Amino acid sequence: MRAERIAVETLYRAFSEQNPDLVDSVLAPEWEDIPLAPGQEHGPAGVKPIIRMIATAFPDVHITIHDMIQEPGKIGVRAEISGTHLGELFDIAPTGKKVSFRLHEFHTVANGLVTTTWHMEDWFGLFLQLGQFPAHG
Repeated sequence: MRAERIAVETLYRAFSEQNPDLVDSVLAPEWEDIPLAPGQEHGPAGVKPIIRMIATAFPDVHITIHDMIQEPGKIGVRAEISGTHLGELFDIAPTGKKVSFRLHEFHTVANGLVTTTWHMEDWFGLFLQLGQFPAHG
């Protein structure tokens, strides 16, 4: 079970360390990210542009894990993403504001690799902190 925990922690480290390639060692090739972001491709390659986007918008990004609840093959995570908004996010120009928003995820893990991630981020809370919402397309 320790290997499963390390795999999940490494996924979050990829964001905090701004190192998208870390996911290659911990996400299964058929990893499912549910729900996919608009335009996100399936598998580990699909999350790399998201890691880069978050790193660009928040150069000091950090994910703090508050809770990990684990049973064999499953891990639930309550975490928080924090950083300073110094780059464009969606179509919102940098505000210079320090922000933090919540993240809740459930992962399935097999053979030391994350196979599925169901996630929910508090984007609404983030946009309230930034004082604006993305324009509708």
